[in-house]
Amino acid sequence: MSLLTQREVYQEIETAQSESRKVAVATIVTTSGSTPQRTGAKLIVFDDGRMRGTVGGGCVEADVWAEAREAISENKSRLCRFTLRDDPDVPPDEEGMVCGGEMEVFIEVWGSD
Repeated sequence: MSLLTQREVYQEIETAQSESRKVAVATIVTTSGSTPQRTGAKLIVFDDGRMRGTVGGGCVEADVWAEAREAISENKSRLCRFTLRDDPDVPPDEEGMVCGGEMEVFIEVWGSD
């Protein structure tokens, strides 16, 4: 997956709206500690489950995808917080995870009902 330009994001939204489809745009709005992507990275999730862009890959991207699918289903935007560790009570250097940081992702739903 690659980072999307603003133009690509808005083109995808416009295409989805012209087809009367819903789409969720997930944007990293804050990060702390080590994270796989920086603030502003975007993942677009379509109502059929396809996705484009990236918020970091791996488990966190799967979690963002699942939240985006739920947001589309409920037609409700949301702010989600993700901890990039299996156990938030164990320091990342003891757990062995590569990242160990945290990030907030705003998931905005676009499209018709």
